[in-house]
Amino acid sequence: MNAPNAFASTCPTRLVLDRVADKWAVLVLGLLASGPVRFNQLRRSIEGVSQKMLSQTLKSLERDGLVKRKAIATVPVTVEYSITPLGETLAATVDALRVWAETHIDEVQAAQRRYDGHA
Repeated sequence: MNAPNAFASTCPTRLVLDRVADKWAVLVLGLLASGPVRFNQLRRSIEGVSQKMLSQTLKSLERDGLVKRKAIATVPVTVEYSITPLGETLAATVDALRVWAETHIDEVQAAQRRYDGHA
């Protein structure tokens, strides 16, 4: 079997890159790195994410083995999400993207204004 090559169009690593480069996935993994969080708390903490998009993101991350879902028998049912050991290996890397964005947003916006002024 050939070694993975993300530059090849048929490489399955592209599916993983697509998932972990998603802004909602980055934010979810960043929050879960601190410990288990209930669904509604995630939704309140990540402003702008719809319930549907958060649910889809969590299901995708769970399918990939990065997040674990736990249903707690309450009325109504409480759902809690936690990061898996595999997810922990990724969380610091993707959270670095968030930190970079927060650190450099002024420079990026200035570059966009310069570009738009010349276009």
